[in-house]
Amino acid sequence: MNKAKYIILLLVITFSAFSCKTITDISFEQQLKDLFPTASISPIENNDHFVESYQLILKQPLDHNNPKSETFDHYIYISHAEYTQPTVLVTEGYSAKHRTYELSKLLKANQVIVEYRFYGNSRPDPIPWEYLKNDQAIQDYHILVSKLKSLYTKKWISTGISKGGETTLIYKSKYPKDIDVAIPYVAPLINTREDSRTQEHIDTVGTDECRAKITSFQRLLLTNREAILKEIDLHSKEKKMNFTEISVEEALEYAVLEFPFSFWQWGGDCESIPDKQADANTMFKYLNKIVGIGFYNDKTYHDLLPSYYQHMIELGYYGFDTTPVEDLIKVVKEPTNMRFAPKDIPMVYNHNYIKNVRDYVENKGDHIIYIYGGYDTWGACAPTPKPNVDALKMVLPKGSHRTRIKNFAKEDQEKIYNKLQVWLGDDVKIFPL
Repeated sequence: MNKAKYIILLLVITFSAFSCKTITDISFEQQLKDLFPTASISPIENNDHFVESYQLILKQPLDHNNPKSETFDHYIYISHAEYTQPTVLVTEGYSAKHRTYELSKLLKANQVIVEYRFYGNSRPDPIPWEYLKNDQAIQDYHILVSKLKSLYTKKWISTGISKGGETTLIYKSKYPKDIDVAIPYVAPLINTREDSRTQEHIDTVGTDECRAKITSFQRLLLTNREAILKEIDLHSKEKKMNFTEISVEEALEYAVLEFPFSFWQWGGDCESIPDKQADANTMFKYLNKIVGIGFYNDKTYHDLLPSYYQHMIELGYYGFDTTPVEDLIKVVKEPTNMRFAPKDIPMVYNHNYIKNVRDYVENKGDHIIYIYGGYDTWGACAPTPKPNVDALKMVLPKGSHRTRIKNFAKEDQEKIYNKLQVWLGDDVKIFPL
């Protein structure tokens, strides 16, 4: 063998050894550190089928349109199973916590949970509101997924619940090639700041008798106002809740107006609604179970400011019907969800943002499985894919906002699994729930 051939052979062997080392010998943690050199990466507890799990705190740009933008700490949770498995991306709508999602169990997949920017631990103080836009959040996901695809080269599935599911659809509409399959759960695409379809749902779902019982209970709460306020006072002291942003009287009236929406959202049982024989404690406990008076306390008010900001500028929301209790209202004369949005912050609603997302997913949104509950109020705002679109919409009769794949009948689960198998290919194994 001449010298030139020897040198070439030596280089090939060296390169092969290096390549082998790169793939098999570098730890998963080190690969994450190489991909995200400025991130804080720490191991966390493994759940279920995962073999390694990490919390990543990324230095995320506030403004993806400005390379010199300041950054914020963005929390990500990555749970590793196997490089040969698919990967589930969870687009949280709010704060995030380390847990295993249904699809990750179904596919024994790797899992990436992304906390929505400016929520939970990823919330700057003060919040730079001008950067709390969906397009900025979608860039967070796109850049993250683009990097992680160098590690996870198999199929990618995105999923989210409620506002998180809406984010899944927005991401799909902006970067359709990033993800192979999208599975949003109970995700609304809302038309306006006060989408009338939710009220139409409330006015028609269930039976006439049940809807009359709901109205009767709303009136009972306000005709027993003083006794209910005493119950709220006792409860708030026990739970150490403060009501300075929203008074207790205002909280009660908003909770009463909210009751029909939440009742159907959570699949309420008409037989359990208290009647006029019930005492104040029983009535309050039921209101608290369905709506949660703590929703209006100072901490929750503070935590949800980013959500209401987004609803009022891009996502839209719902309104309140005062008709059943108009004569009993003392404080909330003109109810509006703007009441819960940040004060003194400009908020102009973009009517086209969600409209464009809806147009895409209904007309071009292939490889999407929609999961809804038939009773859920948010289901009134669900998109409906056109017949030419390769998508699947599943609605669980009488299902609530808690509806998941596991809640469907076996034959409907099989329908979902079969569609997934076609889209993901025979290389992906499904482990029925």
